[in-house]
Amino acid sequence: MENTEQKVIYSMPRIGDKAPDFEAITTKGKIRFLDFAKDKWVVMFSHPADFTPVCTTEMSGFAVRKNEFDALNTELLGLSIDSIHAHLGWVNNVRNNMGVYFDFPIIADLDMHVSKLYGMLQPNESETAAVRAVFFIDPEKKIRLIMYYPLNVGRNMDEILRVLEALQISDKYKVAMPLDWKKGDKVIVPPPKTLAEMEERINDDSIEKIDFYLAKKELV
Repeated sequence: MENTEQKVIYSMPRIGDKAPDFEAITTKGKIRFLDFAKDKWVVMFSHPADFTPVCTTEMSGFAVRKNEFDALNTELLGLSIDSIHAHLGWVNNVRNNMGVYFDFPIIADLDMHVSKLYGMLQPNESETAAVRAVFFIDPEKKIRLIMYYPLNVGRNMDEILRVLEALQISDKYKVAMPLDWKKGDKVIVPPPKTLAEMEERINDDSIEKIDFYLAKKELV
């Protein structure tokens, strides 16, 4: 008898791709991703396992600074290859022992579908635990930035918030951010694309010019 079962082909999503859609059970109920967080940014992040030390510090970091993500019109969405019962038990354990409440949805990805869909399962690191991935997804559900960390290195919450804010400010003002940029620093003005624009840039005294192709300005 012919086997008609279709095999799902997974490919690693890239910056600029439309975020793959999925349905999943979370600690806040069932979601369909493309309907999740309408008109908001999403920071989706995976952790290797519940009830583990590094993951507990990371998830606590997201929870403690959730108001900063709220202020940036951003929803948090966690994930690990654990059951919904493990998630709920861990959330309650951390709240009781550390006073931190994970007040954001965490996907129970037992079948590894979402982990594979987003390239969170990397066999040379682990075949059964998601690496520490972070996806920055804009309101149009386009992937704008991706971070990957191994199982044994925790993420930097300041950096996650910094790049989220950088992406949003870059979109709003059509500028770029230099090395080590943080909110309040000067931004880079896009370089000229024609001789006329180059001449205009050379004669523009309203911006800080290192050279005609590298110029900075303050955002008002």
